[in-house]
Amino acid sequence: MAVIFATQDFNMKKIVLALLVLTSSTAFAQKKKDWSKVDLNQAGDHFMIQLSSDHWSGVPDSISNHIKGFSRGLNIYVMTNKPFKTDPRWSVAFGIGIGSSSMSFKKMAVDLKSPGAVLPFRNLDSLDHFKKYKLVTAFLEAPVELRYTFNPEKQNKSWKIALGAKVGTMLNAHTKGKTLLNKDGATINSYSAKENKKVFFNTTRVSGTVRVGIGNFSLFSSYQLTSLLKDGAGAEMHPYQIGLCISGL
Repeated sequence: MAVIFATQDFNMKKIVLALLVLTSSTAFAQKKKDWSKVDLNQAGDHFMIQLSSDHWSGVPDSISNHIKGFSRGLNIYVMTNKPFKTDPRWSVAFGIGIGSSSMSFKKMAVDLKSPGAVLPFRNLDSLDHFKKYKLVTAFLEAPVELRYTFNPEKQNKSWKIALGAKVGTMLNAHTKGKTLLNKDGATINSYSAKENKKVFFNTTRVSGTVRVGIGNFSLFSSYQLTSLLKDGAGAEMHPYQIGLCISGL
């Protein structure tokens, strides 16, 4: 997955350029309309729930070979939407919410309790390990979007495009392991272990975002511009998400 991402660097520039060209050409193609009669106080995606598939770019092979299973995230935001009075197809939205992400590993431990300056990702191929193991991060985030709604009079049925960014501060970083196995895969103990520590991570993050959809459903993507780990704490890895956004109100 890292190879695909490296090829496009998530192709963020190409996606943004294509969306800008699309919205601009559509706007000029339509006849001039008197937007003063359009109700600007109608619903405008004020509440958003995002379900995502989570990935990291720039991951060393020693780590990527142990990333297994379905890593997922959940983001919930409350937004204020401000349409342009001169053309309510365009609007600016901003808000606040919680963004969470998880990364699942197999036969690996992320040692958050390490006393060193570098975060160890320990290979457990020939050692005891957890059957299920993940690293979870959560951020308090402030998203901002520039939105274009093709038909603002029927938002629940209209195509929509949104380009944006979000700034966040870390609330929590922890690992969780469940069911301890020996090196041969036999169960040693059916218990869960959890470790919390934020010291290795960039506690401030900035991400770019894109959404495209129709009505209350859209596909979204976000790419973290800042590195997951602090300088000197490990490889420069950038989390990104691809998923479904459900919006309304």
